[in-house]
Amino acid sequence: MKQEINPQESVRANAFSMWMTSPMPMVTLMKTLDVSRIVKVSKKRGMKFTALMCWCIAKAASDIDVFYLLPENGRLYRYDRIAVNVVVQNVKGDISLCDVPFSDDIEQFHADYMKLTCQVAEICESTALEDYMIVGTSALPQTELDCIVNQYSGRYNNPFVAWGRYRRGWFKTTLPVSFQFHHAQMDGGHAACFLERLQKEITRLR
Repeated sequence: MKQEINPQESVRANAFSMWMTSPMPMVTLMKTLDVSRIVKVSKKRGMKFTALMCWCIAKAASDIDVFYLLPENGRLYRYDRIAVNVVVQNVKGDISLCDVPFSDDIEQFHADYMKLTCQVAEICESTALEDYMIVGTSALPQTELDCIVNQYSGRYNNPFVAWGRYRRGWFKTTLPVSFQFHHAQMDGGHAACFLERLQKEITRLR
């Protein structure tokens, strides 16, 4: 459910006042993750790497309160559910967007991910879950990337995680990720906590 709240009565009161009208309120942090566990589980359980990565992102976000807040059009909204947005290559060679609801059950999430992204690829139309807080993602496995800085248009204020191809080493597989967020929604400390939780969720995969 999406509900408008009074920013001045929220934990983000000061940040909202400072950053909501800023022409460039987005902040980007970069971190290199150890994704060896995702690669291993992906092969062992026949699950898609990107789907597992998205589950870990949503799982980490679901435990941080500010991820349920969204500054939008001068207002502040609170959600009670989280979903991830996935960029899908469709059958026309273009891209479409697909929202996948988070489930604590990784099997259920993977099934939903595969079903919904395949549907979007076929119909070539984006889908949206209006009552969910959306965490955006973008995977570019065509090449290795050090970081990605997304555009800021003022229309999409949601947190956004992006990455390229993972890097295999002798003892571990690593993946640099970029995490972009609106400063009215969270501070750098919240973002750093999220990235730490993301690494922990990846390591816990079985």
